[in-house]
Amino acid sequence: MPKEIEVKSILNKTKKRDSWFLDDYTVNLYSSCSFNCLYCYIRGSKYGTNLEQSLSVKTNAIEVLDKQLFNRAKKGQYGYIVLSSATDPYLQVEKKYELTLQALEVISRHRFPVHIITKSDLVVRDFDLLHKIDQNAILPHDLQSSPGRGTLISFSFSTLDEKVAGIFEKGATKPSKRLKALEKAIREGFHTGVSLMPLLPFISDTTENLTLFFSTFKALNVSYILPATLTLFGNGSADSKTLVMKAIRAHFPELEERYIRFFQEGYQMPAYYQKAFAEKMKELCDEYKIPGSITAPGKPY
Repeated sequence: MPKEIEVKSILNKTKKRDSWFLDDYTVNLYSSCSFNCLYCYIRGSKYGTNLEQSLSVKTNAIEVLDKQLFNRAKKGQYGYIVLSSATDPYLQVEKKYELTLQALEVISRHRFPVHIITKSDLVVRDFDLLHKIDQNAILPHDLQSSPGRGTLISFSFSTLDEKVAGIFEKGATKPSKRLKALEKAIREGFHTGVSLMPLLPFISDTTENLTLFFSTFKALNVSYILPATLTLFGNGSADSKTLVMKAIRAHFPELEERYIRFFQEGYQMPAYYQKAFAEKMKELCDEYKIPGSITAPGKPY
C-alpha cells in the first residue's frame, strides 16, 4: 500500500522552459513510481531499489493545486503544466485515488494548458477533460501559433519489444497497450507524439528497431518524435547504472563490456556516440517526415 502524505506546495515553476517538453510548470501528484523502470533518472535517491515500495500519494494535492493555480491565473501567469516530471501521472494507484483526474478538472477550470507524459493507457479515461482543456486553455504568447494547442500528449517508449520492456520497465503498461492508446489519441484529434527515450544502446537503437519505431509511428501519423539516448546515474546499489548493468549482465551478456566502456567515465554515452545518434535521428525524421520538435511542425530533429 502506498504511503499517504500531505504537502505544502504541488505546483513547481520551472526556472527555464525546456524546449522539448515546454514545461512552464510541473506537477507530481505522487512520489516515486510503481512502473519501476531500471533506467529511471530518479534512482539513487532516497527511494531505493524498488520505487514501488516508496510510493507516496499526496492526499491534499488537489486543494493545494487549486489555490496555487488561482493565484497564478489571477496574475495572468499562464503556461504549460507538465504531468509529470518525476513520476508517471497514470500509475496503477491512480485508478483508486484519481488524483490526476481531479487535477485535470482543476487545471481545466483555471484554463491552463497541459502536457501529459505517460507510459500508461489509462490516459484514455480522461480524454473528455483533455478535449475541454485543449479548447479552452490560455496559451503562453510565444506558443499560441505553435503548437497552438491546450493539450499535448506524449507516450513514452524505450522499446516496442514486450520481452525487453519486461526486463527494463517491468511495472509499466505493455508497449502494445500504449500503442493502442496512442492510436486512439491521434484519432481523437489530440496533438500527440512520442517521447522515444531512452533508447537502449545496441538493444532498441539498432537499425532494425529504429526502422520499426519510425515506420510504426509514421503509419499512426504522430505529430512529433522526441528521441534521446540512455543516461545512467550513480554508483550505489540502487541507482540506474547498477541496475541496468545487472540486467545487461543477466540478459545481454554479449553487451556487458560495451556498456562498461560507455559509462566508465560518466553518466552519458560518449560524445562520438551522441553525435552519431543525433545525426541518425535527424536523418530518420527527414526520411519519415516526422517533426523532431513539438513546436516546429515539419522541421526535423
